[in-house]
Amino acid sequence: MELIYKGKTKDVYQAEGNHVLLKFKDDMTGTDGVFDPGANTVGLTVDGIGQSGLRMTTFFFEKLATEGIPTHYVVSDIDASTMTVKSAEMFGRGLEVICRYRAVGSFLKRYGAYCEEGQPLDAFVEVTLKDDDRNDPPINQDGLVQLGILSSTDYEKLEALTKAISLVVKEVLAEKGVDLYDIKLEFGRDEQGEIMLIDEISGGNMRAYLNGTAVSPFELEKMILS
Repeated sequence: MELIYKGKTKDVYQAEGNHVLLKFKDDMTGTDGVFDPGANTVGLTVDGIGQSGLRMTTFFFEKLATEGIPTHYVVSDIDASTMTVKSAEMFGRGLEVICRYRAVGSFLKRYGAYCEEGQPLDAFVEVTLKDDDRNDPPINQDGLVQLGILSSTDYEKLEALTKAISLVVKEVLAEKGVDLYDIKLEFGRDEQGEIMLIDEISGGNMRAYLNGTAVSPFELEKMILS
């Protein structure tokens, strides 16, 4: 298959029809060997983490389908570490949408003068532009509209979907006694122009804590899927 894009944690190939194939890799985002879901560089490689992320993603995408939430998911092949998905039109060069339930990560770095680490947040939604050269700068609704990346109506739908999806994930984790601190999501448009969740939902794109201690992506998958 033709390689379309070589990403940090996944490679994207053209598949049959209006589908693409995602190949999950064993690379994780972070810095100096330390995992960080908010980082925009590969920080470490962990054997088996690609399949682990795919198992979690498959579980959550299938659960979201039962909730009537649109995603690009079609089918997964766990042994091959691949997921076939619908083609998606990106918003600009790509957006990342973060839903925050606790003040950690880049939120704490920016606003630490006004909050304490781990302070509860009410599903705070934050949008950043996918731009490694500019360290994924945050942007608000007005900026997105004025730059022609999306409309106000699109933004409102994006925000509503982000909160709905994040709540599903939060409730699943809570059943295992795990607290979701934040989660990073991506969206695109399908052939009909409807907004849908793309990319993945795994331990690699969220911060989760058990009794105040961070849970690694591997540990989280075992806890959720056991």
